[in-house]
Amino acid sequence: MEAFTLSALLVAIAEIGDKTQLLAIVLAARYRKPWPIIAGILAATLANHGLAATAGYLVAGLLDGQAFRIAVAIGFIVMAGWVLIPDKEEDAPAAAGAGGVFLATAIAFFLVEIGDKTQIATTALAARFKDIAFVTAGTTLGMMLANVPAVFLGERVTQIVPLKYVRIGAALVFLALGVWALTEALRR
Repeated sequence: MEAFTLSALLVAIAEIGDKTQLLAIVLAARYRKPWPIIAGILAATLANHGLAATAGYLVAGLLDGQAFRIAVAIGFIVMAGWVLIPDKEEDAPAAAGAGGVFLATAIAFFLVEIGDKTQIATTALAARFKDIAFVTAGTTLGMMLANVPAVFLGERVTQIVPLKYVRIGAALVFLALGVWALTEALRR
């Protein structure tokens, strides 16, 4: 359960102000059809984070040693710095309407998540907890917690939460997790 809860919390916090959240706002403003957008976000996140968690799990199984645990811990510390860098709306791709709102959202979200901090965090969390299902479910819940309000509230969501402080909070959480994992790795 720790894998699920921590995964959801980390991704929900890290996702605020992320380019995928900005993409959700852009799609909501463009299509004004929240349910297909939400379904597209869910489908893309399950697929993307499922693959990322599987990769993290497999790599952890192959490289189960102190050096790998230290590398995962350092990855969390690097993530702490990365979440402080704000994304810009122009970084998000424009969604094509040819395949419908759901398909456009699913494809755009899947592609935008490749190499994104939440995908890398999902990989690291699965490597740390060695649990594909709970990490994928948790990170997907975190994505939905951050993006569903963005779909319904559109641009107003960015005025509700001061993104600078959310990024600092997310960085502190990633840093704490990294330090904790590093401490655990060095004890073994």
